[in-house]
Amino acid sequence: MKRVLSVVEERFPIAGAFTISRGTKTEAEVITCTISDSARTGRGECVPYRRYGETMDGVRVAIEAAADSIASGIDRKRLMDIMKPGAARNAVDCALWDLEAKQTGVRVAQRLGVPAPVPLETAYTLSLSTPEAMAAQARENRARPLLKVKIGGDGDIERILAVRGAAPESRLILDANEGWNEENIVRNLAAAAELGVALIEQPLPAGQDAILGHIARPVPICADESVHTAAGLEQLVGLYDAINIKLDKAGGLTAAIALRDRARELGFSVMVGCMVGTSLAMAPAVLLAQGADFVDLDGPLLLARDRDPGLTYQGSMVSAPTPDLWG
Repeated sequence: MKRVLSVVEERFPIAGAFTISRGTKTEAEVITCTISDSARTGRGECVPYRRYGETMDGVRVAIEAAADSIASGIDRKRLMDIMKPGAARNAVDCALWDLEAKQTGVRVAQRLGVPAPVPLETAYTLSLSTPEAMAAQARENRARPLLKVKIGGDGDIERILAVRGAAPESRLILDANEGWNEENIVRNLAAAAELGVALIEQPLPAGQDAILGHIARPVPICADESVHTAAGLEQLVGLYDAINIKLDKAGGLTAAIALRDRARELGFSVMVGCMVGTSLAMAPAVLLAQGADFVDLDGPLLLARDRDPGLTYQGSMVSAPTPDLWG
């Protein structure tokens, strides 16, 4: 049965602004892919990853280039061969998973071996700012059990101290987004350890992280920008303790599953993260994150407006998607 592809660019306002070491954004720019047969429609959402040169136009064109293959019935395995890892493939892959669930009546969770997915505790992200402003964010969210703190520049120790003082009971993840260097990493790691930080994401630029194999790591270090797919994951052994899996990096749920399983084989802890997107982007990741060591799927909590229907968040607990959303 011939399938029809549709690609739509959408924008969702962020509540305030979201700042990391590479810049500030005020809206989530997403691309929604739908694949339909005569009676059913599957959906997938992706967020172009500007860190890797992806743009809204470029991702849309990449998805549209696969229209003939999609129309002729390409499956997810073959999709891995004709599209490269990245946001475009993620949107198509997740749309195919959703369409298959609707066609067969078998939920994606069942296909993944988790027929009864449980609610997960997600981190909540504090935007990069001055120590005083970050303390105010932390104070407002001090009841959340897990806070992810965006850092990555001069004054990071003061930022961490401010957040810890404002949210003394919360576990902390620090996300430097490649913002540290060989001159300050040892000092910053020591401060993080003293303040009881649970995990540090990507402190050094990808490709400039060899020093991690030669210094003490008093806090577990998680690869983010340094890891995309299962290929080459072995090269990170001895440098990192955990990996952050994002569907937009891996290029879909299919590739992310392979990455998760290989990471476990190699002894890495697993974090499942996200870009700033809507509940449609988070839905497959919630299923992937069942059993993960860390979960960072707070994208919709940062938005002024989410999709309807969306995921259900109760405080920092996020539940699996319902069929009217995805899967």
